[in-house]
Amino acid sequence: MAQLERPIRVAVFGAGGQMGISVCKAVVADPALKLTKALDPRLAGIDLGHATSILDTGIVIDGQREAITHGEVDVAIDFTEASGCFENALYCASAGIHMVIGTTGLSDLQINELERAFSSSEANCLIAPNFAIGAILMMKFSEMAARFFESAEVIELHHNRKVDAPSGTALATAERITGAKGVHFDPDPTKKELDGARGHKYQGGVNIHSLRIAGMVAHQEVIFGTTGQTLTLRHDSYDRTSFMPGVILAVKGIFDLDGLVVGLDSIVDGLLE
Repeated sequence: MAQLERPIRVAVFGAGGQMGISVCKAVVADPALKLTKALDPRLAGIDLGHATSILDTGIVIDGQREAITHGEVDVAIDFTEASGCFENALYCASAGIHMVIGTTGLSDLQINELERAFSSSEANCLIAPNFAIGAILMMKFSEMAARFFESAEVIELHHNRKVDAPSGTALATAERITGAKGVHFDPDPTKKELDGARGHKYQGGVNIHSLRIAGMVAHQEVIFGTTGQTLTLRHDSYDRTSFMPGVILAVKGIFDLDGLVVGLDSIVDGLLE
C-alpha cells in the first residue's frame, strides 16, 4: 500500500449516524489516519464530542459537502443513504478527493456515472457492499464452491431498519457464484407458492431470501447442494465494529487503485499474496 509521509486526512459523511460514529471512532484510533472533517446536516454546528462522545477532536460538525476541500481532506468515507451518497461522491470526484463508499442501494446508472466521474478525476473511489473481512472471504469461498454444486440459495439477515432488500452483499454473492458456475443452477421446481415465498429469483438460478429481524446486524448464509450433500457458508457481523478493519484497509489502499473499483477484493487479495 502507498505510504504518505503524514497521516491520511479523513472526512466522514453522516458522522452522527450509527455507522458514522463507528467510522469516526475507528479513524481517530488509527495513528496513520487523522479525522479532519465530520459532516451531518442534522447536527451542523455541534461539536463532534457533544454529538457522538468522541472527545478532544476539536471538530465542529459541518452540514454541507462543500465544507471539505482537497487541501484539508485526502479521503472521504460515506455510509449514508444512496441519494445523498451519490451527490457526495460526484462532489468528491470534482474536488479530487478519494472516496470510500459503504452505502448500498446505488443503482447501476449511478455507479456508471460515478465511474465516468472518477475516470476523469485525480481521485479514486472504492464501493463495497460489505467491509467485513469475513464476508469478503465468504464470497470468495462461495465463488470457489459454485461449480461443484447443482443448487445454490442465499439467505441474508439484517436489522429491521435496513431500507433495501436484498442486501448489496447478497446481490454481489449471487452475481459472483453464477459467474463462477458458468451455466444455470438447477431450475426452481416450485409450481405453486405464496407471493415471495421462494425469494428473489436472481439470474442464473439462485434465489435470495431477505429477513429483517430486530436485534440482528448483518448475517448471510450461502447454501449449496448436490447429490447426497450440502455445503453451508455463513458469516455473522454482531456489531458494526466488524466493518471497521475493512474500512481502514480501504482508506489506506485507495491510493493504489485506478478510478472506481467495486469490492474490497483487490485490497484483500494483495494481503493474501
